[in-house]
Amino acid sequence: MKNFLELGISETFNHTLRENGITEATPIQEKAIPVIMSGKDIIGQAKTGTGKTLAFVLPILEKIDPESSDVQALIVAPTRELALQITTEIKKMLVQREDINVLAIYGGQDVAQQLRKLKGNTHIVVATPGRLLDHIRRETIDLSNLSTIVLDEADQMLYFGFLYDIEDILDETPDSKQTMLFSATMPKDIKKLAKRYMDEPQMIQVQSEEVTVDTIEQRVIETTDRAKPDALRFVMDRDQPFLAVIFCRTKVRVSKLYDNLKGLGYNCAELHGDIPQAKRERVMKSFREAKIQYLIATDVAARGLDVDGVTHVFNFDIPEDVESYIHRIGRTGRAGGSGLAITFVAAKDEKHLEEIEKTLGAPIQRQIIEQPMIKNVDENGKPVQKPAPKKSSEYRQRDSREGSRSGSRNDSRNSSRNDNNRSFNKPSNKKSSTKQGQQRRGR
Repeated sequence: MKNFLELGISETFNHTLRENGITEATPIQEKAIPVIMSGKDIIGQAKTGTGKTLAFVLPILEKIDPESSDVQALIVAPTRELALQITTEIKKMLVQREDINVLAIYGGQDVAQQLRKLKGNTHIVVATPGRLLDHIRRETIDLSNLSTIVLDEADQMLYFGFLYDIEDILDETPDSKQTMLFSATMPKDIKKLAKRYMDEPQMIQVQSEEVTVDTIEQRVIETTDRAKPDALRFVMDRDQPFLAVIFCRTKVRVSKLYDNLKGLGYNCAELHGDIPQAKRERVMKSFREAKIQYLIATDVAARGLDVDGVTHVFNFDIPEDVESYIHRIGRTGRAGGSGLAITFVAAKDEKHLEEIEKTLGAPIQRQIIEQPMIKNVDENGKPVQKPAPKKSSEYRQRDSREGSRSGSRNDSRNSSRNDNNRSFNKPSNKKSSTKQGQQRRGR
C-alpha cells in the first residue's frame, strides 16, 4: 500500500487524512488517483466501501482554483443519501482549506436557498440528477467552465431510470472536461454511455476479493421462509445489537417485516424506494444518531449507507449475487471495527449461498439456534388459526343435548381461549426486559 504523498496528494490534505486516521491508500485509491491526476477519463469498477469516494475527491480538490467563482467540479449521485455522504467527505477534507466551497443539490430542499448559494462562490456541486437538471433548465447553474464531472454509482442511476437525465446533463457540459464514471457493475447501457461521452477512458477494476471482510464475522442460520421472522426476533433479542441493518429482497417484504416488528415494540424504521425523500432523510438522520436501532431496507435504498456503530447486519433474504452480499455485510465492521453478519437461508436459497461461499473461498459458519419456535405462523410471524376438527354425528348430538347445561361453562372456556389467542404473538416479559436494556444505552 502506498501513502498519499507518493500518489501526488499535497501535504495539506495528507495532514487532514492523518487526522481522520487514514494513512495508506486502498487498492482503488492507489490505482485511480495517479490516472485522475493526469487528467485522463476513467471508468472505475468498484462498490461502496472500497474508498472510491476519496479516490476521486482528493484529485478534484487538488485541481480546484479557489480564485475562480466558477463551478469547476460536478459530482452526480443517484440518491440524496449518497450525495450528502459525498458532501460530508469533501467537507472533512476542507478543514484547512476554507477557500474551497462545496454545495449539495437534491430534491426536497428549499429552492430559494439553493439559488442563493449557487449565486455565491461555489466550486464543487454534488447533486442528484433530477434536481440538477431542474437547475440547468432554469438556467440557475452555469456549467460552461466545468473541468471535471463524476458519475458515481452509475449502475444505480440507470436502475432508477436516470439514463436520459444523465445524457441531458452531459450534453450541457464542455467537451474538454474530464469525465469519471464509477459503477459496481458494467451493464450494456453503462458501456454505451462511456463510449458516447468519454475520451479513451482508462478502466480500473477492484475485484471483490480485494475488498476485505476480515473484521466481519459471518454466520448462516438455516430456516424456512415461514420461520424466518421468529428466528430473526430470537437473534435480535439474544444479541441486542447497538445498531443493525436488516436487508429484505423487495419493498413489499421490507414493509411487511417493518409492520411486524413495529407492532411487537421494536425500535425500527423502513427504507425503500417508495418512501418520500424527506422522510428517508429523517430516517437516516435518526439512524446515524442511534435514535433508531433497526433499519429495515432494500439493497437500492441502502446504497451509500455509511454509518458508524452498525454492529450487526441481518440478511433476512439472501442476496442473489455476491456483489450485493459483500456490499450488505460491509455496512458493519466500518473503519476497522468488528461486526457480525447473519444470513437466514431457506432451502431455495442454497444455490445463492454456494455462489457466495465459492467467491469468498471458504464456507460460512452455520449456527443452530435453540428457541421455542412458534408453530402455525404466516411469513410475517402472525399466528394462523387452525380450523376446529369436525365432530362425528354422535358427538354433535351429545353436544346438542348438553348445550343448555354447559353453555355458561363453555362461554368461560372460549373467553379464556380467545384471550390466549390475542396474546399469542406479543412480546414476552423477557422481551420487555430487553427494552429496558436499550433504555440503559440511552434509547
